Amino acid sequence: MSRLEAAANVALRVPALALLDALYRWDAAGPGPLPVLPGGAPLRARALRAASCLGHVLCVVLLVLPVRSLVKLYLHLLTALLLCAGHQAASDYVRRELEHGFQGAVYSDTAAFGRFTTALAGQVCVCTLCALLMRTRQAWLFAAPLLPVLARLCGFPLHALPLASTFAAICTSMEVLYVLSSHVLVPFQLAAAACREIMQAMEVYRLLALGVSLWSQLAVPLLFLVFWLVLFSLRLSSFLASSGSAVAQQGLLFILLSSVAECCSTPYSLVGLTFTVSYLALGVLNLCKFYLLGFSAFQNGNVMHRGVTEGVTLLLLALQTGLLDLQVLQRTFLLSIILFIVVTSTLQSMIEIADPIVLALGASRNRSLWKHFRGISMCLFLLVFPCFMAYKIAHFFHLDFWLLILVSSCMLTSLQVMGTLFIYALFVVELLQDTPLERMDEIIYCVNAVSRVLEFLVALCVVAYGTWESLFGEWSWMGASVIIIHSYFNVWLRAQSGWRSFLLRREAAKKINSLPRATRGQLRDHNDVCAICFQDMQVAVITPCSHFFHGACLRKWLYVQDTCPMCHQQVTPAAPQDHAGIGTAAQEVPAHEDEVLVDGGAPAQPREDGLPRGDSVLAGPGDSRACQGDGAGPCSPHLPAHPSTPALGEEAAGAIPQPHGDPCPCPRPPAPLRAGPPSKDSQQLVPSPASLDHFASPTPGAGDGGDIHSGHHPS
Repeated sequence: MSRLEAAANVALRVPALALLDALYRWDAAGPGPLPVLPGGAPLRARALRAASCLGHVLCVVLLVLPVRSLVKLYLHLLTALLLCAGHQAASDYVRRELEHGFQGAVYSDTAAFGRFTTALAGQVCVCTLCALLMRTRQAWLFAAPLLPVLARLCGFPLHALPLASTFAAICTSMEVLYVLSSHVLVPFQLAAAACREIMQAMEVYRLLALGVSLWSQLAVPLLFLVFWLVLFSLRLSSFLASSGSAVAQQGLLFILLSSVAECCSTPYSLVGLTFTVSYLALGVLNLCKFYLLGFSAFQNGNVMHRGVTEGVTLLLLALQTGLLDLQVLQRTFLLSIILFIVVTSTLQSMIEIADPIVLALGASRNRSLWKHFRGISMCLFLLVFPCFMAYKIAHFFHLDFWLLILVSSCMLTSLQVMGTLFIYALFVVELLQDTPLERMDEIIYCVNAVSRVLEFLVALCVVAYGTWESLFGEWSWMGASVIIIHSYFNVWLRAQSGWRSFLLRREAAKKINSLPRATRGQLRDHNDVCAICFQDMQVAVITPCSHFFHGACLRKWLYVQDTCPMCHQQVTPAAPQDHAGIGTAAQEVPAHEDEVLVDGGAPAQPREDGLPRGDSVLAGPGDSRACQGDGAGPCSPHLPAHPSTPALGEEAAGAIPQPHGDPCPCPRPPAPLRAGPPSKDSQQLVPSPASLDHFASPTPGAGDGGDIHSGHHPS
């Protein structure tokens, strides 16, 4: 659909909507006292009711006609109006000639000739325009209003001119009747075609898709927007024209609110105001995005930031409070409160847009002062303007509970902006320092938590007061539905989300505290960066799958999901488990980072090469201290020293444990199994003879899958 056709699609349907609005006002005002016939039946009332129903039907049909049919209809109506104007001009010409009473030829008198040429030029223009509108070359079909003018030119007496004018009107009426009779079946044909299309759409897309299709084809939001703007413009201009000093006496704001209240007295105008508010909110949000990001802000838009929330809020509040049934002055004051709530919702949407942009500027190394100025200035506006609104409405209305809720919502908006600015300042300070701030994540979480808790409390108070009003005051289905929706979205979902976030953080902290810390020797042998932040590791924790991460980085990761960032295995707290013949399955973290546990958990003194003094890195009860060639000494394949070490069955995934210490060149027979059926855990920990080839490589890390982040390096 081209732009011209789209504009015609909206503009040509506005008169039908205006007629529906006028019919509703007429029905609401009532026909007045009606005469009753002797039979007792109010005939006039029935006739008016039938005329009203017929008018509604015709307006609805006109509203849903296709664009091309609408264009044809309006062209015929415009042609009929031009013909009426031509006949009116001919009647005026006849009347002026009768008033002057000149009986001679028109070219013999200058004044008569001037009147004649003016009337003739007007009638020729009317005929030409009618022929152009009807797209025909037979202009004589529309030349009936020319008959009185031509009769005066031919020298007809003056008393014959009214007869010529009447004959011309009869000819035009006959022509119109002929056109109407030839097109009498067109409405039925259009209705049949519409029914066929509806039935086909019902078979394929069902009723919902049909409604969506009609919504887009009729351009309902834009149609109601144009209708309400025309209505508001006419009302405002008439109000200003009737009282020129009203602006100085009552103020511009009160005049605007009064005009808006006058233009929302019917359901059609209220829906128009709803769409107007939605478009205004959309424009404000787009302006906010453009101010913060420029033209790149319109590439990826959020569906929730399209002004729908503000429009729906206004419509629900208007229906709940009975806005249509109030007088103009009461409607003005109530509408001011509703618009205050809508503006508060728009400011909340602006905060949702500005918050991630400002925080991203603070966390990044962006040196553009203009971008930082735009973000900070927007936050300052969102900090000051809600407070100004709360101050104005508190002085304008009497303070009660509902007004307290509105003022508190404005203060919460300012509080959210203060939290955003505080976190932004922390990010900037952290960027200016060489080392990151300690417990930055906890500070940010506390700031956000305070804001969310206050929002939750305000929402809870609103629900409690609304429930109390519904139980002990005036109860309505609309109020109950609003309370239920508000309770679910603003109370239950917020409480559920906050509690889930708290549990995730608590569980993540518990897991991080239970994981072992890497020693300096392990970090030196690992010789890699943290796979989350890609920074060097001075301290690190070791996951059960033997991956190394910063504790703070892994904690943030566990806030989102409880799997390892590298291999996606479950990160579970380490629990000590003993296995017979294997040694201690889990060991305590050494007090010193260079100490390694030996017999009985006693730390051995480090030597120059980083290994503890002794015959073996792992020395458990019953282990021999020399190579005996039977696989029981230090030359035997070493079993994992921690229960979190992956079993040898995971070698196919590249997670291959490495031996501790230098490899021994002596033969390695398979490790003897203990008598009796082994347990499930011991079956996983006992290596198979085929898997011992990985430990025979003289190079540390031989047989590794090549993953630099695998974490399986000799300690």
